Parts: sequence; C-alpha cells; structure tokens
Amino acid sequence: MFRQYFAFLALFFTAAFSWAQTPITYDITGVDQDNIRNNIRVHLNNLDVEKKLLDNPYWRDEISATVSTAVEPFGYYNSETEVTLGEGDKVTVAVSLNAPLTINKVTREIIGDGREDKAFRTRFNSLKLKEGDVLNQTIYESFKSSMFNYALSNGYFDFYWQATRLDLVRDEKQANVLLIAQSGPQYYFGELKFVGEDKASAIIQRLKPFKTGDAYSSAVLADFNRSLNQSGYFTRVIARPVVSEAQERHVPIEVSLLHRPTDAFNVALGAATDTGPRIRLGWERPWVNSRGHSISSDIFISAPEQSVTADYRIPMKNITQDYASIEAGYQFIEYNNTSFESETLSLAAHRYWQANNSPWQHDGSVTYLRETYDQGELNTNTTSLVLPGYSLSYRKKDTELNINNGLYVQMLAQVGREGLGSDIDFAKAVVEAMYIYTFNNVHRVTIRGELGAIKTNSFDEVPTSLRFYAGGDRSIRGFDFRDISPQADIVNPETGETTLDSIGGRYLATSSIEYAYQVADNWRVAAFVDVGTATNDVDSQLSVGVGPGIQWVSPIGPVRAYIARGFSPEGDAWNFHLMLGPEL
Repeated sequence: MFRQYFAFLALFFTAAFSWAQTPITYDITGVDQDNIRNNIRVHLNNLDVEKKLLDNPYWRDEISATVSTAVEPFGYYNSETEVTLGEGDKVTVAVSLNAPLTINKVTREIIGDGREDKAFRTRFNSLKLKEGDVLNQTIYESFKSSMFNYALSNGYFDFYWQATRLDLVRDEKQANVLLIAQSGPQYYFGELKFVGEDKASAIIQRLKPFKTGDAYSSAVLADFNRSLNQSGYFTRVIARPVVSEAQERHVPIEVSLLHRPTDAFNVALGAATDTGPRIRLGWERPWVNSRGHSISSDIFISAPEQSVTADYRIPMKNITQDYASIEAGYQFIEYNNTSFESETLSLAAHRYWQANNSPWQHDGSVTYLRETYDQGELNTNTTSLVLPGYSLSYRKKDTELNINNGLYVQMLAQVGREGLGSDIDFAKAVVEAMYIYTFNNVHRVTIRGELGAIKTNSFDEVPTSLRFYAGGDRSIRGFDFRDISPQADIVNPETGETTLDSIGGRYLATSSIEYAYQVADNWRVAAFVDVGTATNDVDSQLSVGVGPGIQWVSPIGPVRAYIARGFSPEGDAWNFHLMLGPEL
C-alpha cells in the first residue's frame, strides 16, 4: 500500500518537474520559406524532449526525423538536418532542403455526368500542380477536399474519388499524380415541402429563385434562405435539400418555418437637444392575408412634435425589394424658439423597387398634403398640394447601432402644378449624403452635406414644413433647431414687442466634417466644423459652427454630446447638443 503511494508521489513530482522545465527554443536555419519554417517549428514544439537529453544520438535522430516529416509535404524528401546545442535553452537546427521532387505527370479523368458539365470540368482542371512544379502535398490534399465540396454544392451528391494516388520516385526526384473522379449523376431542384403552417406558401413560391428542374446549387439555395429571413414574415425559417427523398434525381426542398406573431409591438426611446426626450410606439401586423400584405403604425411623441402614421404594404414579385405602400399620417408641430405652428394631413402612395444585388433603392410616389400653418407675419393659411415625386437612395453600414463604416445618399424631387390638385406651382429637389469611415480602429471621420432648392410661383403659400431651415443637432451645431433661415418681424399683440423669427427659405446648403479619436473602450473625443445656410438669396453669408465633443458607444447606440460655438451674420452663440441613437 505504502509502496504504491510513494511510487505515485515520485511519478507526480517527476511529471511536475518535467512540466516546469523551460521549453527548448529552436533556431531554424537554412530555410527561407516562411510556411516551411513555421511547419518545422510546429512539429518540433510537439516533441517532448529536454535539452540535456539531446546529447543522446537517439534524440538527435528524432529531431532530424521530425524535420524530414515537416518538409516532405512541400516536396523535400531528401533533406538533411544538423542539431547543435547552444547557450541556455537554445538549440540550432540547420536544415539542408536539397533538391525537391517535381511533378512529372498529372493524370486526371472524370467518369459520370460531370464529364459533360463545362463548369465541373473547369473546376476539376483547376488543380494548381502542373508538370514541372515542385510537389506540394497541401495543394494536392486541399484540391481533393475542395473538389468534393464543389460536387456536393452543385448537385453531384453521389460523387466520390474512384482513385487518387501520389507516386513518389525519389531517386529521380519526381512525383506522379493520379486523380479519377466518379461524379455520378447531377441532381435537380424538386418541389417545396412545408413543415409547419403553409399560409405562407404563395409568398415563399414568389421568393423562390429557382424552378423545379433547375440544376441544384447550394449557392442558389443560400440566396433563397437569405430572402426568406429578410422577408420579415417569419420568426424562424430554413430551407434544406432532402436528398434521401429524391425521385428521378429531383431533390425536394424542405421549408421549416415559424410565422411571426399576429401582432408585434415595439418601443423606441431617444433624446436630443432639438426635440428633448422622444418616444416612438410601433405596431405591426405582418400577416393581413395569405398574399403577404402587412400593416404597421407608429406614434411619435416629443415636446415640439407629435405624429401618427399608418402604412399598408403590398409585396410585389421580389418581396424584400419590390413593394407598394399606402401611407396616411397626421402631424402637429410647434417650436418654442419660433412662432412656427403647423398641422398636416397627408396621404401617399409609394412604389419601391430595387434591382437584384444593387444597393440603390428607387421610390416613385404621389403625395397629397394639406397643411394649416401660422408663422411670422403670415396669417393662418392652408395650402393643399398633390406632389408626384421620385427618390433614389443608397444606405450601407457595418452595424445597425454603433456604426464604424457607412455611407448614405439620397436624392429627392417633388413637383406640383396649380390646377392639378395643387393650390400653387411647386417644385423641390434635395440631395443629402453622409459618409463614416474608421481607420486603424481608433480614428473616425464623419462627413455629411445637404443641398436643396424650391421653385414656386407663390412662396408665401408654400407650407412652412416644406421650406428649408438650418441649425441644430443634425445641421449646423452652435445654433438652435431651425434657427438659420430668412427672418421676419413678429409683433406680440399683448406687449407690442417686435422680435425676429425664422420663416424658412428657398435654398439650403450645409456641410460638416467631424473627427473622433478613441481614447478608451467605448469612449471617443471629437471635434467638428459645420458650415451652411438656409436662405432666399444664394449670395448670403454662411453660418459656421465649431466645437469639441465626447461620444459614448453604449449598448443601445452612441450617445454624443457637443459644446458648440456658432458664428453667423446675425450674431454669435453658444449651444450644447446631446444626441442619442445611430447616425445613419
């Protein structure tokens, strides 16, 4: 009993002492290729040997054999190795690779349907080892695996290697490669099979990017899965081939799905110095009928603005990129820093479309707008407009909330004609863009700009919500929201005092550049310059806002705070700006 106990202790301490030994450091010479040298080092580091044992010829032979094993995959079957003990724990391993084996002959053959498939033949003939090349077994083995995966991905489910051989003729320093592939027959897409409720069958059939009888392709099936998950109709959905149930080489595609709930609700909170705290309440019913119609509604509440909107969406051929929308809304706005007050009713019909694999989204629309407004020296006025319009937009970002790289561009044009549903002739064009770029993980640059113009035969009757204003968190910092624009005298009927008030302009031009530097995890310091104006005269002087800021990359989106100094022809000002939420 005690003897076994002491034997166990001896074994334990021997192992512990061995484990505590400083590992040997190998200095590998004579090898210039990084991949070969790294492979030698990996093999040597797996040897369990102490430096004091290297005086033993057995261990030196073991190191030489290990080096030979490490270099053989790269065609060096005649290498020589010399081991020299250095100071400390360093061991020098001098390697002479000598002449490598070269490819003498490559024999390839396809048996089965793949022989007549041009794409299959091209892929099969893409082996990078040619006659006269140095033998590289990693390329050889990688090709066999990748060819097998390619065959399965393109419907050759019965593929196998009928013969593969690598003949080494070491005396002549040559190697011969033999590859005979049995492709078997190619399979085709079959019918869809649904697991779960099938009310979405019509929608899914429209999303399907293949027809029954098309050659099977895993890439096409991946596109199908991507479209299904982006459609917005399902909590979970996956389409997969059921090869075991194939009939006459037609593979059924099983679609397992779980529909979204009948009603979905969401709450979004935000804050900015322009609007103060704000809340958005959303409701959506993704399934109005089996054709995939959906309806949603939003309620937006902030101190200066309250609105209610509803949207009825009708999917077209490509559900995620091609649909019609009917929108209705009511909006009331009143800003404390101006006399502006408006009440707007709107009804719009939109037709959205986007080409496959294109980042550009098109939107053709017709909007009916009826706005009652009171601002500046204008008496309460009501204007009705019918506005056909078109917009083209591009949006790309790396994440939804905390964006490191992104680009947004939108171009919008609307026109109205007096006597054709509109009280006045009206045309408006706006171009806006924002670019965010992060480099070296710590430097972040944001550039944005906006241009706009209005042409009309009666500017006084243009609803104030359609006019141009500048100033505020997302415009020219250093100024209050909508503070930069043509102004008019306002007389207080109770006190008789006269003040200036922004009433909106015909033209808009703003630009901004901001630099931010990451000083700690989730924290950045920033500096910015904003320039621009909203005006009736294109020769007007520009207003400028400059200042520093700090940004916190929070789990619910970036929080940005700025102290801004504004310079304008009307006077200078200081302002504090606080924003919560993503920029794009």
